[in-house]
Amino acid sequence: MSNIPKLGEVKDITRIERIGAHSHIRGLGIDQSLEPREVSEGMVGQINARKAAAVILQMIKEGKIAGRAILIGGEPGTGKTAIAMGMAQSLGKDVPFTAIAASEIFSLEMSKTEALTQAFRRSIGVRIKEENELIEGEVVDIQIDRPASGAGIRVGKLTLKTTSMDALYDLGSKMIDSLVKEKVTAGDIIRIDKGSGKITKLGRSISRLRDHEVSGAKVNFIECPEGEIQKRKEVEHTVSLHEIDVINSRAQGFFALFAGDIGEIKPEVREQINQKVADWREEGKADIIPGVLFIDEVHMLDMECFSFLNRALEDDMAPILIMATNRGITTIRGTNYRAPHGIPVDLLDRLLIIHTQPYQEKDVLKILKIRAAEEDVDISDDALALLTRIGLETSLRYSIHLITSASLVCSKRKGTEVSVDDVRKVYDLFVDVKRSVKYLKDYQDEFLYDTQPTTTNDQKMSDV
Repeated sequence: MSNIPKLGEVKDITRIERIGAHSHIRGLGIDQSLEPREVSEGMVGQINARKAAAVILQMIKEGKIAGRAILIGGEPGTGKTAIAMGMAQSLGKDVPFTAIAASEIFSLEMSKTEALTQAFRRSIGVRIKEENELIEGEVVDIQIDRPASGAGIRVGKLTLKTTSMDALYDLGSKMIDSLVKEKVTAGDIIRIDKGSGKITKLGRSISRLRDHEVSGAKVNFIECPEGEIQKRKEVEHTVSLHEIDVINSRAQGFFALFAGDIGEIKPEVREQINQKVADWREEGKADIIPGVLFIDEVHMLDMECFSFLNRALEDDMAPILIMATNRGITTIRGTNYRAPHGIPVDLLDRLLIIHTQPYQEKDVLKILKIRAAEEDVDISDDALALLTRIGLETSLRYSIHLITSASLVCSKRKGTEVSVDDVRKVYDLFVDVKRSVKYLKDYQDEFLYDTQPTTTNDQKMSDV
């Protein structure tokens, strides 16, 4: 249980930012009184749903309530996932947020309950508090003694000072290598972590400005530190329970986080970790941060998964569970029973349900403007109005898809702004669902393996 990863080890993974379906979402767009703004942080409309989400968000930030479950229900294209993403952005980096699609549970090479358990534990953070001894000061002098033969262990001395005192330290070969690697010279202000031996170059002493040094524009000149050279500092870093599980369940330890296929984790390992975390909480060394687990298309789960969720929500370390679905009254997967949203009634009874409403014309226009800016597309007002009308008659998603394709058509004709003609051209090239269904009905005899649809299917097709 000593293999607790440092924050830098786990979190210093640079993600490649790409334009995605919800990359324009920066938060929930609420003010300090938890009232949603009409247009803010990429969010548009859905005032009541966002207001409800803001209350849940405040609950999560306080970190005192866990095991609550929220269901976001609404028609396709009404911003359910956008609200969940907005909550994730508003929470910040320290609160764990895990997003999965319900169908993922069935495609993994592990049991459904193990997959859900791992998702739950990814969404529970442990804020670990440690006291580190630091040495901080301005480098006065570095002396490195090299063996006369040129081979052997190097030794040396490092002189540091603050405004109050100075000190002389003996250097070993590893510390000398670190100083050389960081290119530390006299006049630099450095910090040394005594526990790990890590050297951080904070900047250059401001006194060196008077020495007519030739320095680059990026040199950071700072004042010489005050007080003691050797200090104790409390450091906090946050990891998820799942990361601790992985590190302590595989021989390769920390590197198992990058291996991908970690397999199932033994219950005994989790029990030991839970006990250790409980001990840390009692000693004041750690805090539990209930994060958020977002399950999209939750109607794809079966009765076994729903039974697991019922039990898992009762755990005192459970995260906030947010689910989303676009289904009405439908069959629960794997059974012959019908239930609202395809979720058993005993689980529905535990949920706070948020409904999203179809977007109005003014909301669709604002969303399309935001998406055009996100995709770096210049578009005329007339073309935007046409896209808005298309979005109302077909779907918002279809209208958003036409933005980039219209931009490519515009570039091909060497235009600088997407026009109505560009939108019309891509509208003719790419059909929406309604036109596709009409085409299939008109030419169904021409397709292979054609069978006459049942009355029920006919009715559904005509509804589209």
